[in-house]
Amino acid sequence: MSNPQNMSILDAQGECGGAHMATRPGILGWLDANFEKPFLAVGMLAIIFIITFQTLYRYIGVHMHEGASAAIWTEEMARFIFIWISYLALPVAIRNRSSIRVDIIYDRLPKRFQEMSWVVVDLCFLVLAGTVLWQSLDLIKMQIEFPQTTPALQISYYIPYLVLPVSFGLMALRLVEDLFAQARVCGLKDTLLALAACAALAAPVMLAEDLEPLPVLFGYFAIFLAVGVPIAIGLGLAALATIIAAGTLPIEYIAQVAFTSIDSFPIMAIPFFIAAGVFMGAGGLSRRLLTLADEMLGSLHGGMALATIGTCMFFAAISGSGPATVAAIGSLTIPAMVERGYDKYFSAAVVAAAGAIGVMIPPSNPFVVYGVSAQVSIGKLFLGGIVPGVLTGLALMVYSYWYSKKRGWKGEVRVRNLRTFTRALWDAKWALMVPVIVLGGIYGGIMTPTEAAALAAFYGLFVGCFIHRELNCGSLYDCIVEAAGTSAVVIVLMAMATIFGNIMTIEEVPTAIATAMLNLTENKIAILMLINVLLIVIGTFMEALAAIVILTPILLPIVLKVGVDPVHFGVIMVVNLAIGFVPPPVGVNLFVASGVAHAKIEHLSKVVMPLIAIMIGVLLLITYVPALPMFLAE
Repeated sequence: MSNPQNMSILDAQGECGGAHMATRPGILGWLDANFEKPFLAVGMLAIIFIITFQTLYRYIGVHMHEGASAAIWTEEMARFIFIWISYLALPVAIRNRSSIRVDIIYDRLPKRFQEMSWVVVDLCFLVLAGTVLWQSLDLIKMQIEFPQTTPALQISYYIPYLVLPVSFGLMALRLVEDLFAQARVCGLKDTLLALAACAALAAPVMLAEDLEPLPVLFGYFAIFLAVGVPIAIGLGLAALATIIAAGTLPIEYIAQVAFTSIDSFPIMAIPFFIAAGVFMGAGGLSRRLLTLADEMLGSLHGGMALATIGTCMFFAAISGSGPATVAAIGSLTIPAMVERGYDKYFSAAVVAAAGAIGVMIPPSNPFVVYGVSAQVSIGKLFLGGIVPGVLTGLALMVYSYWYSKKRGWKGEVRVRNLRTFTRALWDAKWALMVPVIVLGGIYGGIMTPTEAAALAAFYGLFVGCFIHRELNCGSLYDCIVEAAGTSAVVIVLMAMATIFGNIMTIEEVPTAIATAMLNLTENKIAILMLINVLLIVIGTFMEALAAIVILTPILLPIVLKVGVDPVHFGVIMVVNLAIGFVPPPVGVNLFVASGVAHAKIEHLSKVVMPLIAIMIGVLLLITYVPALPMFLAE
């Protein structure tokens, strides 16, 4: 979707150049460009409706029909559909070249080497896709020979597992298609050089015997990141290289875990929260929140900046995503601030910093991922994020007020009274109900976080289509496909990180790192400071969800040994990685705000530094005064 209000995290990361596959004319061209998308749209709507039905039926249906019991098939069916759409979205991501990847080296390469790198990336991805395809066919064959049925639906297990050969087969086709297109761009000579680079990359694994697993695992992962291979695929390929070189696990394990690792009801909260944010942004709720915030704060010095931060805090309770918050709110507020006389760079910097609150205030996808990775209560993590999010917002407001007063940026002079406030509040009532539904449902013991997320997505869909009527069939279809694609890349990242993490556990990497750090110092303050620095640096260069699934198994044992509560550490980790969205040179919020404002990154980087310093101050406060974030969670 080209509208910046509807940018996803993938768009924020940037679709890198190269030979995007041209759309051919006619019905074949349409099928080539859109084959997977109708399945994604139908699947996403299905799981939203199924889990919403499950939640409502538990409290309404059983009372309306005597002898009825809670639906037992809904969760299992929703999980299987969720796995199908997660993997079917990857061929779309391949075609669009939208992925979570580290571009810091790619962006500095000459154009010729950038084009060659795509040949390397496609070939690496093709190796993993081919391996999973091959192994999944063996897995399906075994399940047909030795049939087992699912507990609730009573269908053979090979039916849901068919997603692996179908989706990875489609990925392989998309990759081959992209390879041919990229070879035409590069020419024969550069294509052969890229093939030679791939052969050199594979040679140590294929030719050497009895390699040490850890150098292979981390060495190949670092190389894949540097080359520009998507992080999820880099994790899977590094694990595959280690399995081949060191025999750490049977190779059949990869296909099995690709399914079982995401066959999880709590993980389903991620696509639901993403869908809720997309529906509400496109359905006009973010605009109404901005009007309410402007009514409350717009008369003060820097009123529009204060309203922007306040809107980001409200929208954070809807979207659960930093870049999505920046895109949705920035497209409305940055032009409005510039029109009222604010400096363009300050306007963009405020939105970039305030957008980080999107992953602190619940619902928050990073908290969901950390909760699953660390096996701690997602509900407690949501409560733990409220205080850091509010403190960050208030601190940014204080700075914006002072800076605006210094520059003479006064609020908009117009009539503001109880009547205008009441009108703005009434217009925003549907948006303000979302936190009530989500948090009230979870902490009232009515719903699980996943059910609350599904209900929020259904609510956003209903309000956008039937109350505000700003979602029509075309825009709704685009929103659903966007939400499915955005969530799928995150889900597959978790699947590949599970394989990577299991190898780390077998090789006792977390234990070794914990021992080394505790040998360096057992001082709790020093260890938390070292971890904070590490997380901010990593968060600047790596997407937050990827960092959580990779680092949680490594860092959690360390903080547990010095007496840090795992919920408190989850809050620390997410706030760190939220700040990492902002700093130059690769902070994703900064890039999104820069694109919306048409502002140069180098100038924007200077203006945003004081805001980053303020956010780090809040981070240190919640790190060393655990009562602040924990008093709600406890």
